[in-house]
Amino acid sequence: MRIELEELRSFLLDSNIVPKDVVEQTALEAKKENKNLGALLLEKKLIEEAELQKVYAYILGIPFVDLSKETIPLEVLQIVPELIAKKYNIVSFEKNGVNLKVAMLNPEDLQTIDFIKKKTGLKIVPCLTTRESIQGVLRQYEKTLKAEFGDMLTGDIKPDGEDKDEENLAQVAAGLPIIRIVDTLLKHAILESASDIHIEPDEKEVHVRYRIDGVLHDAMTLPKDVAAGIVARIKVLSNLKLDEHRLPQDGRFKIQNDEYKISFRVSMLPVFDGEKIVMRLLDETAKGLTLEKMGLGGSALEAVHREINKPNGMILVTGPTGSGKTTTLYTVMDILNTTEVNISTVEDPVEYRMPRVNQTQINPKVGMTFAAALRSLLRQDPDIIMVGEIRDQETLEIAMHAAMTGHLVLSTLHTNNAAATLPRMIDMGAEPFLIASTVNVIIAQRLIRRLCVECRKPYTLDKKEIESLGKSYDIDDIFRFLKNDPVAKKFVEKAKNWDEVTFYKPTGCEQCGGEGYHGRNGIYEVLPMDTNIRKLITQSATTEMIEDEARKNGMSTMVQDGFLKIVQGITSLEEVMRATKE
Repeated sequence: MRIELEELRSFLLDSNIVPKDVVEQTALEAKKENKNLGALLLEKKLIEEAELQKVYAYILGIPFVDLSKETIPLEVLQIVPELIAKKYNIVSFEKNGVNLKVAMLNPEDLQTIDFIKKKTGLKIVPCLTTRESIQGVLRQYEKTLKAEFGDMLTGDIKPDGEDKDEENLAQVAAGLPIIRIVDTLLKHAILESASDIHIEPDEKEVHVRYRIDGVLHDAMTLPKDVAAGIVARIKVLSNLKLDEHRLPQDGRFKIQNDEYKISFRVSMLPVFDGEKIVMRLLDETAKGLTLEKMGLGGSALEAVHREINKPNGMILVTGPTGSGKTTTLYTVMDILNTTEVNISTVEDPVEYRMPRVNQTQINPKVGMTFAAALRSLLRQDPDIIMVGEIRDQETLEIAMHAAMTGHLVLSTLHTNNAAATLPRMIDMGAEPFLIASTVNVIIAQRLIRRLCVECRKPYTLDKKEIESLGKSYDIDDIFRFLKNDPVAKKFVEKAKNWDEVTFYKPTGCEQCGGEGYHGRNGIYEVLPMDTNIRKLITQSATTEMIEDEARKNGMSTMVQDGFLKIVQGITSLEEVMRATKE
């Protein structure tokens, strides 16, 4: 079903849809740049998408359909699961006996057609359509949560009587309306790529919020009647005590099907109006995360790769809660995870399960602290040790001793930047000469939201905005950095001043749900140890002195890395300012 460049060129020349000289010129450009001719014509706005899709349909001998004003019966629409429909832009719209008609954008996507054929057991009849048409049908999947909950919230789903004993709660948790409510809340969170679900009771209602790309959004308000049932259902799923309402509880459960495998980490906390639930969603099918995809690049990336491949020493990742430190450590472990090494971890809690990694969860109630677990772990012949967080002097000393005796130790600390980590370790009671001889590299990071590439809008700063920016940052220093950085200078080479630098702002479209942002990226500063910095540590130098030396050695700060991602169009100025203000 692949359409070759020459085939499309010949048809366009014969059909006169696009002027012949334009077709020839664009075909030459497509061949030279190894691009798709149709995509290039669309990019240059030389042809409407509907016209191009009709041409494709004619060449391939398959029908073209316009579904923009069609309402698809729900039973037909749901033959193709919503996740597949959204991901691959393919929808089912008509079923005749064993024949299922599907509308799609990409005529070359035989793999998805084959998948739907195997899943449904039906004969698939592919048709081509436009993006607008597909988006219209996709909206038909998105009944609001309120509509889905309408019929669920009818009927009696309260526990019998005031005395909510374990048996009553178990009955409510097993009741069909409560199961459907909880299943729907979880399904919508997964579809919206939420990282957390907050279920918060107040005096009269239950509020449900999702954290998407680091920002909380209201998802649903439910009547107070369902609160006890939802709590009981989630306790049943997480294997927690149903009749315990006065103490916090932690648990986990998993949801798995053909499209995804999500682990939910559950935290229950008694509050004035009941029990608040927070669930962290961990996608166990998310593979292939690399340091490059996370936002590390250039000399910083080279330094990290060089230092993590050393047989011993400490790799420290720093930043506030929610800055992606654990994800960075897991990515590093994934790079190092081969059959030749024994990797062991001490965590609180274990976030992701990793094959061939021995993961230990601490339990202070029974004396299993970070220090105690780490001490025992050293007798397990590890090559690489990951300590979830260094919180006290004892853990720090054992970790440093392990790094000195031939182990590679990965861990996290809470500091604002890379240079502040070294004085912080001295404050915790570590000897300066030991820090100087054990630490390999320090990675400081923050998370920023990525701009949606479909709707980001270029703009330049006016005089007032530049003055305002100058109050927050050393803009002359940042401008020099951008002009000299091998990646950034491509984007600012013609700019003589800030008012000629292109920035991007979010606008919002269907692709990003109106937010203007989609997904997240990291901004980093990477501080590898060298002779001068080790000397400064032994002299108990200040954070400023260490940072000045590191910058002389070529370290870019988090703010500079943020501005690099701004001029690349990855994020907005507002996001970098939010992430880097202290």
